[in-house]
Amino acid sequence: MSDIKKAVLAYSGGLDTSVILKWLQDTYQCEVVTFTADIGQGEELEPARKKALQFGIKPENIFIDDLREEFVRDFVFPMFRANTVYEGEYLLGTSIARPLIAKRQIEIAAKTGAQAVSHGATGKGNDQVRFELGYYALNPAIKVIAPWREWDLLSREKLMAYAEKNGIPIDMKHKQGGSPYSMDANLLHISFEGRHLEDPAAEAEESMWRWTVSPEKAPDAAEYLDIEYKQGDIVALNGKQLSPAQVLTQLNTLGGKHGIGRLDLVENRYVGMKSRGCYETPGGTIMLKAHRAIESITLDREVAHLKDDLMPRYASMIYNGYWWSPERRALQTLIDSTQQNVNGWVRVKLYKGNVIVVGRDSKTNSLFDPTIATFEDDRGAYDQKDAAGFIKLNALRLRIASKLNQKK
Repeated sequence: MSDIKKAVLAYSGGLDTSVILKWLQDTYQCEVVTFTADIGQGEELEPARKKALQFGIKPENIFIDDLREEFVRDFVFPMFRANTVYEGEYLLGTSIARPLIAKRQIEIAAKTGAQAVSHGATGKGNDQVRFELGYYALNPAIKVIAPWREWDLLSREKLMAYAEKNGIPIDMKHKQGGSPYSMDANLLHISFEGRHLEDPAAEAEESMWRWTVSPEKAPDAAEYLDIEYKQGDIVALNGKQLSPAQVLTQLNTLGGKHGIGRLDLVENRYVGMKSRGCYETPGGTIMLKAHRAIESITLDREVAHLKDDLMPRYASMIYNGYWWSPERRALQTLIDSTQQNVNGWVRVKLYKGNVIVVGRDSKTNSLFDPTIATFEDDRGAYDQKDAAGFIKLNALRLRIASKLNQKK
């Protein structure tokens, strides 16, 4: 039926990807390589190996890779150097994980001699775009199998029937009606979509949230946290040196404890529809606030404003799946160059859903000059008379227009 002899499947071990695994074997008559990425989703991954073995996958064709450090170091941190937010609120937790998964799939395809890669994203969502743009950018000759765009198993009932017919294990949550939400988790966030949330007027149930307590139930005492930066990246918390993944893990714990990082959002998907999602990003919420604080004293005004101008375009590139594009790479070079002097520390106060900046300093790169900024006697450091000419020059076009309007 096909010249595809081997395909690499992004495999979680759940119902959908287990059905896809069997469907690939039946439909394409090909050998399947399974790839399961540990990017901090907090789930036991060894069951995925056992399930793959049950489907007859050779042990050497089962890849379970710990990508947590790479994920935070090479994807999350570069994104946060730009203070990236999509549509004013979303911290792109799902979006930023896809280029890494795509990269590793292509690497495994090359290693195992596979002609194709496959994913479990539906034909309605953004992830199909993100995965496949990544695949083609990294290997333009690769073949892509997207089962949700090919098969007729377009309902939960059909998936369940296929699973039962083929002896695919179905856990109790699916037998009993399943989780009310479609969830995606990694070290940066956990997302919730579907079912109850498809009514944008309905408040999310408190029982849905996994990582954060409600602000009402957060501790009554605030907690202070010192965050140390080197070239725009966090390197220590409360004086303790940590790896990138350790930083985000600890920030998630602290943020979740204080009810930080919940978001209920209706967003514009790249494929054209609006979608409602709820997100928990406790560590990322702290990171964004603190990074802007350290930049406030270390970045030149026009550089900071340029970054703010470019950020929405950068955010759209990531959201829409263009991480591996030449324009994103070029913009990243600019962003990273602005971070050379972003060194120092920020102190934040965590309290009932809030991240409050209470202090910041940079011993080597601060552009804040107290001798000039003071409201007391500056001993001639700043000549206030200079402001008169500055104001008049900037008002010149306004004065000319005003005179013209008065003549009319």
